[in-house]
Amino acid sequence: MTPFVAELIGTALLITFGSGVVANVVLNKTKGHGGGWMVITTAWAFGVFIGVVVAGPYSGAHINPAVTLSLAVAGIFEWSEVPIYLLAQLLGAMIGATIVWIMYKDHFDVTKDKILKLAVFSTVPAIRNYRSNLFSEAVGTFVLVFTILFFTDPSMGSTGEIIGLGSLGALPVAILVWGIGLALGGTTGYAINPARDLGPRLIHALMPIKEKGGSDWAYSWVPVLGPILGGSAAAGLSLLLLG
Repeated sequence: MTPFVAELIGTALLITFGSGVVANVVLNKTKGHGGGWMVITTAWAFGVFIGVVVAGPYSGAHINPAVTLSLAVAGIFEWSEVPIYLLAQLLGAMIGATIVWIMYKDHFDVTKDKILKLAVFSTVPAIRNYRSNLFSEAVGTFVLVFTILFFTDPSMGSTGEIIGLGSLGALPVAILVWGIGLALGGTTGYAINPARDLGPRLIHALMPIKEKGGSDWAYSWVPVLGPILGGSAAAGLSLLLLG
């Protein structure tokens, strides 16, 4: 399995679980309707676990453009590999979102709230304040990336090892993402991953979802730029601390 295929499949699994649990909790007449934030954050963590297990041995399991870019900034991932990783992650996220839409189509049809339908695909801030929303996304991603970089030996970048979320191991990184969701996710829904938000948002815009409303493109830059800024800051600080 090539790194491209690994990132595509890993990200698709992540979004299938993540968007799937949101659909199960917020859409009408599902078995998990009203399950709450604990259910959502837990399943997202499991989605990360599964994505890392599958992709880790072959690509390092970045499954997140912010991780890929941050590792490149830190000098432990080749810039020449960045475009193929980003493309695989975006396509994987779109595939995962499509699977969720097909699976939950009947429930989309009986749900009238347009915001809830959008929430299955992309993040929606609890209070729309672009400055604080951007800060929230940056902080959440900083914690994610800094933890990865702090526990990853920088010398691995020159020994042929594949660096990514898999460097921590599937269970630790799942717990990390779970904690980020529980502690820092209440403001924006913690995208902390540009592909996780942009890919499914594109699917929301493209698919013939009944009474879906708009895709909120006015907000879409926040869960893309915020994670990139937060991850880059983590990379910069790790260089200062770890050398």
